Amino acid sequence: MTHQQTYNPMQAKVPAPPGPGLYPFGAHQPVAPVSSYQTGQTLSSYTAPPSQSLLTRPPLGTPPSHTPPQSASPSPGPRLPPAQGTPPPPPVSSNSYYPNPQQQQQQQQQQQQQQQQQPQPQQPPPPPMAQPWQYNTAPPPVGPPTSMTAPPRGPVANHVNPASSLTVPPPPSSAAYVSAPPGQQLRSAAQPSVPGMPPSSLHPYAQPGSAPPPVNPMAPHSYQTGIAPYVGAPPAMKPTPPPTGLPVARATPPPPKADAQCGAALNSVQSPTEPDSQEGDIECPGAVAGNGPPASNSYNHVDNTMAVPPQPGPPGRHLGHYPSLPPGYQNTSAPPNATSTAHPAIQSATQPYTHAAQRYQQPPAGPGPAQLSPSLAAMSLQSSTPEALRVVNLLQERNLLPTGPISAPTPCLPQDLQKINCSPEVFRCTLTSIPQNQSLLSKAKMPLGLLLHPFKDLSDSVLQQLPVVTSSTIVRCRSCRTYINPFVSFLDQRRWKCNLCYRVNDVPEEFMYNPVSRSYGEPHKRPEVQNATIEFIAPSEYMLRPPQPAVYLFVLDVSHNALETGYLNVFCQSLLDNINALPGDSRTKVGFITFDSTIHFYNLQEGLSQPQMLIVSDIEDIFLPTPDSLLVNLNECKELVQDLLKSLPTLFEKTMETQSALGPALQAAFKLLSPTGGRMSVFQTQLPNLGVGALQSREDPNQRASAKDIQHLSPATDFYKKLALDCSGQQVAVDLFLLSARYCDLASLGCISRYSAGSVYYYPSYHHQHNPAQVERFQKDLKRYLTRKIGFEAVMRIRCTKGLSIHTFHGNFFVRSTDLLSLPNVNPDAGFAVQMSIEENLDDMQVVSFQAALLYTSSKGERRIRVHTLCLPVVNSMSDIFAGADVQAIAGLLACMAVDRSVSASLSDARDAMTNAAIDSLMSYRQSVLTIQQPGLLAPACLRLFPLYILALLKQRAFRTGTSTRLDDRVFAMCQLKYQPLVYSMLMIHPALYRVDDLTDEGALNINERTIPQPRVLQLSVEKLSREAAFLMDAGTVMYLWIGRNCNPNFLTQVLGVPSYAAVPDNLYLLPELDTAESQRTRAFIGWLKDQRPFFPSLHVIRDESQLKASFMQNMIEDRTESALSYYEFLLHLQQQISK
Repeated sequence: MTHQQTYNPMQAKVPAPPGPGLYPFGAHQPVAPVSSYQTGQTLSSYTAPPSQSLLTRPPLGTPPSHTPPQSASPSPGPRLPPAQGTPPPPPVSSNSYYPNPQQQQQQQQQQQQQQQQQPQPQQPPPPPMAQPWQYNTAPPPVGPPTSMTAPPRGPVANHVNPASSLTVPPPPSSAAYVSAPPGQQLRSAAQPSVPGMPPSSLHPYAQPGSAPPPVNPMAPHSYQTGIAPYVGAPPAMKPTPPPTGLPVARATPPPPKADAQCGAALNSVQSPTEPDSQEGDIECPGAVAGNGPPASNSYNHVDNTMAVPPQPGPPGRHLGHYPSLPPGYQNTSAPPNATSTAHPAIQSATQPYTHAAQRYQQPPAGPGPAQLSPSLAAMSLQSSTPEALRVVNLLQERNLLPTGPISAPTPCLPQDLQKINCSPEVFRCTLTSIPQNQSLLSKAKMPLGLLLHPFKDLSDSVLQQLPVVTSSTIVRCRSCRTYINPFVSFLDQRRWKCNLCYRVNDVPEEFMYNPVSRSYGEPHKRPEVQNATIEFIAPSEYMLRPPQPAVYLFVLDVSHNALETGYLNVFCQSLLDNINALPGDSRTKVGFITFDSTIHFYNLQEGLSQPQMLIVSDIEDIFLPTPDSLLVNLNECKELVQDLLKSLPTLFEKTMETQSALGPALQAAFKLLSPTGGRMSVFQTQLPNLGVGALQSREDPNQRASAKDIQHLSPATDFYKKLALDCSGQQVAVDLFLLSARYCDLASLGCISRYSAGSVYYYPSYHHQHNPAQVERFQKDLKRYLTRKIGFEAVMRIRCTKGLSIHTFHGNFFVRSTDLLSLPNVNPDAGFAVQMSIEENLDDMQVVSFQAALLYTSSKGERRIRVHTLCLPVVNSMSDIFAGADVQAIAGLLACMAVDRSVSASLSDARDAMTNAAIDSLMSYRQSVLTIQQPGLLAPACLRLFPLYILALLKQRAFRTGTSTRLDDRVFAMCQLKYQPLVYSMLMIHPALYRVDDLTDEGALNINERTIPQPRVLQLSVEKLSREAAFLMDAGTVMYLWIGRNCNPNFLTQVLGVPSYAAVPDNLYLLPELDTAESQRTRAFIGWLKDQRPFFPSLHVIRDESQLKASFMQNMIEDRTESALSYYEFLLHLQQQISK
């Protein structure tokens, strides 16, 4: 199979817009496109074995609810007597999936002869008979079709699983149903005729007209009685004398024998994520089958989780069970898997399959993910979303922004499925309608990708009711290892079909019992099939070693420059305040390393009266002086830890050491954490200039405002990347806190966090006296960092339906395989993005599914798996593709791609590519969707904000040119775009502007007995500002409160507490708490905005002549600057390029 290239806007250049050809990708960390699944056949290549019969199933909406007693007399098969004298439709021959006219005629003649032998009431001649596949269809069963020959009345074997060689006796009763023409009735063959009673009274579902009318013939399928399956979604200086205050010991290197023993001990530790040849399909690549004690079959309520209440599905349908499509909605069945010795469970059974409805009575079923109601059968997806395709002339549209927050588009799925679909706050796709093939995707000129926030806080509204399941058995597909989810289909009580690869799997016996409702025999009601986001307590086979404890190591810069900033006091006090809130259990360990030109370790072993400092001055050959006493149990040595934190700020207050040996300090920390893994928190305040990893300044201040390509965006050395990869292999994540007023080469230092799944925190111009706003932000961030939830030794795998493939990842991680990310630590503030392509045509599918599974160790030592599943429809028209475009997700994914392009190529290439992304998509819309060519720059309503977001990206700190931008500031902005979840990065791309001097309670929210005003979102233009008002700009990590020169005096006195505009302080970063209604409204609104993000944004109150006014005005996206176009000029440029 030849891999088709996917449209990549990062390859194009302005001014010549690219043609309709395909674009190759060139993003960071490319992964060879590999299909998600290697097995299976397409429908066209499958040929049914001869001499097999096909099965029929009951008409939609009339499943059985009662099975009458079975007669003891043997019978060649359950034949239905005609309802009200009407002969039933003839069965279809099983020699092929397609009806053979000659075989149909023979079947009809045989059935007519049997009917003549039975007494029939006199009825008018029936209407012309239609083929049974005109009424009801079902996908072909996996493997060869099952014989339609009815089971004998004696005990015979049910479906045989060759892998287990277990036989299941048939149920004590049987009933078969076939469809009837409109107006006729259905009755079971085993139901006796009762004189004087109509046949419909014998069965509550057998009412006249219950069968769907024949509209358009469906594509022929195989049939299976009593089964309503899912049709569709697949699958060098002298050291400074040591400070006084602590006992100091000059550490000398241990003898070589000790080093060898230590190295052997380190090498003997096996990573819990090392690949294993036998169980490589589970989320932990090194997991092996274990014989640990089975967990109790119950539901635990831990870490803000809640009890799992019984969640009945919508009336008429149970989650996880989907019938086939009604007549008139064409669909081709899923490709059947080939019979393979590698998967014995899907080989054909040696004995006929007993009617599923004999034992398992399906509930009335509504539309499933591949089924729309009859009223929607002939309706295009675009007709249900007319607003998304409303044509907008961008040159004439003045007010583009909605009044409130922009929400993600809703996929065009049945309502009951949409309610259980994964939240867009966790799982989001750039296109909520997936094109049927790569050709359509390339023609649409929009990127296809996913944006994930997999470890989102449980306290957030979307996951407040996250079910946590404890069970010794986690049900997964035996072929692709997909976790059972709401979008699978239950063929019967004992079998379910995977929605990613279509494999038919057996339902484990334990899964039949629902401990919530304490009922047996309803697997489709379990929480695993009721929730698109769920968490499992993993059994022993998901771990290679006992879960690691929570280990925290703090590496602190104590050079002269560091002490001048004053950060050490803030850090020590914050850790003292939150030491009891550190996530962990009784095994939690902590350790400390400080460094300047030497490395300082701290012996905190229990029994010491005070901490002991150990100094290693030989930074060329780092060793651990006393490995067993440098990481100590927090509960046992808490008093020593507290004593150390209280004394650290004064230990180095008189130091004059200006050098920084960051590289050797990181090497020492890595050696200390390697045996256990854990989190390394590094605090750095200057450019490292001593030992391995030393750097030199590469920034030219005269080139900050250059309109040419920006240099030095890539690392200057690979030391930090190699060390990060070593850390990742030992389950160590590195978080970097950079606090400096000078250049620190974040492009090089950031690699230590990027490839070890860590985080980067950047505080430019940090000083405890001169910049109080940054100090407050550092305090708030540190508190969140120390107390938030954390997962250790994690891996994440993303699966998708067969035919789709993943080829590029974005975020902080190490790619272990094509779809597996290694995450030594995972935190709730981390986001990820993935680019995808369509490798095989999706013509046979109505929906596709994506599943992200995150396996991690909690701070309590539990191995857990959090699973998110997203279901999206498949479409075959350009209008439907455009109608499902998620403009914010597209902008977020393009930002990640542009960052990679800036580093691998140049900044100008990335800027040109983003501009071409807007040109290409609007040109494609004009050529493929619009039927009448109109003047102007036309866009569908769903993409009306796309040019604005592209212009905002061009003016964003990461990509702007012609404006003075420090190199570290630019690199940090790129790190944020790659690492932050979409909801937070969008505020950086396009800030929100509000007028706040006239806040009222009209339309306000009431949250926790607080009234939160909801002012209108304004366009980012000076045109919207007024000297008589006050405006708040929310730019993500920073907020600006701009006060007009002639601002309302009432606002100044009631909110700011100053009598006049001239009395507003220059460095005001906190609003006074005044007992006025205006002050309460303003503080409530700003506090509500801050609470919606995990990081703390600093607030700056600025006047019209403040120095920060330039920063405020640079966020006015729609206005012209010396080096950038205004929004209207940008639209004219796009129109000119499209019209060429």
